This record gives sequence, C-alpha cells and structure tokens, in this order.
Amino acid sequence: MFKNYIIGVDWGTTHLRAYLCDISTSGDTHLIAVEKGLGVSKQLLSFEDSLFDCIGPWLKLYGKLPIYLCGQIGSSIGWHEAPYLPCPINPHKIKNDFLSFIVRGHKVSIIPGISCCLGDEDFDVMRGEELQILGWLKLNPTHQKGHYLLCLPGTHTKWVLIVDGEIKLFKTAMTGELFDLLSNQSILIQKDESSFNFDVFLNGATKTLNSELGAFSHSLFSVRSKQLFSKLNENNAASYLSGFLIGSDIRAAINASQWNIQSFQSIEIIGAPHLSDCFAQVLSLKNIKSRVHNVEKITLLGFSGLR
Repeated sequence: MFKNYIIGVDWGTTHLRAYLCDISTSGDTHLIAVEKGLGVSKQLLSFEDSLFDCIGPWLKLYGKLPIYLCGQIGSSIGWHEAPYLPCPINPHKIKNDFLSFIVRGHKVSIIPGISCCLGDEDFDVMRGEELQILGWLKLNPTHQKGHYLLCLPGTHTKWVLIVDGEIKLFKTAMTGELFDLLSNQSILIQKDESSFNFDVFLNGATKTLNSELGAFSHSLFSVRSKQLFSKLNENNAASYLSGFLIGSDIRAAINASQWNIQSFQSIEIIGAPHLSDCFAQVLSLKNIKSRVHNVEKITLLGFSGLR
C-alpha cells in the first residue's frame, strides 16, 4: 500500500524540511506530511538523532521507506560528505551517484552536489539547489530546450545558467548569510525590526543598483549613517539593509560576463515566497521580467525525479 512512499529531506545550513511523499507510477507527487527542524549549522543533537526525531513517527506508521537527503547535510560540515559532480551536467544524472548508507536498519541516500569552474582557479559549488533545478526541469517539457537563467535566493543565492536541459554554470552570492551576519554582529542594526517595510527595502535596493562600480563597502555604511542623521528609522534599518544586499546581488547578475541577462524572456525564481517576491520586485526596477515558482512544488518534483 505504501510502496510508492518516500521521505525527502531538504537539509540546508539553517533549516531542515522533511517531506513524506507518495509518488505514483506516472510520476505525480502527492505530499502526505511535512516536518521541520534545525539546519546543519544549528544542530544541538547528532545528525542521526535529529533525523530520526523528525521522521521517526512516519517510519513507525509506514515501515522502511527510501530516505533521500539533499543540501548541506552532504557537505564537509554535514553528516557524510557526498561528491561534487562537475558541470556541464544534466541534473537527472545525480541519481547515479548517491552516497548511500544504512542507519538504524534504514537506507539513507545523500544526493551529490554540483561544481563548476568559472575560470582559472575560480570554482563554485552547490548542494540542494540541484534538486530544485531537477524539479524545475520536470515542471515543463519546454524547459529541456533553450537558454534559461534561474535565481535561487536563500542563505547562499544561486544564479544558474541552463542550456538545453543542462546546468552549464552557476554563480553564488552570500546574500542571505551576509544579511544575518550584518544584522546580528555589526553596528548597522541596533534594533530588531518588528515588521518589513517594502518601500524602505526598495530604497535600499535603489541605492546599490545606482551606486558607482565597486562601491559596496563604502555605500554599505549608509545603513548606519542614515540612522544617525534621521534619514532612516532604526525600526526600518533591516529592511533597508535587505534591499541593499539584494540590490547588490542582482546588480552583479546584471553585469555578469557569463550571460546577457537581457537575452532571457524572464528570470526563473525558486525560493521562499517573501524572498522570491523581493528579488522579483528589485529585478523589475531594472525592467527585467521574472517568474516566481512555488518552491515546495518544485522541491517535491525534484524528489520524484530521483526514483
């Protein structure tokens, strides 16, 4: 009865999301249940204990099920380090290189990451996003042909060039991690923000989108100086900082030498709803069209592609 059930775990740096799915023989994916937990960098227990605390009730109900893990859990700071597969690569091939092991009588498979070389000694890597790219490719058969630019915002935002169904190359921006560090460990933010101010966010994005080349570290201090001279309310400082960082991220993508951003019909955004909308709005400031996808749907499609 449960032979088509799988457990897919997206285990990133800050969050764990476990999905109990029913994958039909036709490839349709039905979500049965979701559980959440702490990411790799936030763990208080062993990875084994954290996983089985999270999915243990499902295993008691349904017995031994295939368990797939993706994300930072397969990195050098995770449970077991899975290999990186080099670009260019069709994401469907990741299922040929699982790192599998037995724990508490259950087979666990960690999905490999992907690497690319952007130039002489200029490398980049991803873990977890490859599953979402696989899901995006399964979303529509037309995605198998043509050139696309995907934006996957998060702790480490990925900009991914897809050519005829293959990941050609990608670039990482530490946008989310920088926001966390600067919000909590710098002088820029003195007060926790009670709510997100979208107008202030766009002001921050405009500031960096229109700044001179290479002005990031100089302009960044405006988050502090604007508060000192009553041009920015301290309650809105985090919104301004968020806009500034996302604007900087997008500006770099606009100026990237690896692609011409104006050549794409739209930028395909896959991420948390609020964050995806922020990226879409900042792109629109430069008259760049985008399409926001449901990240949970895309992730489930990715897990279904592993069978």
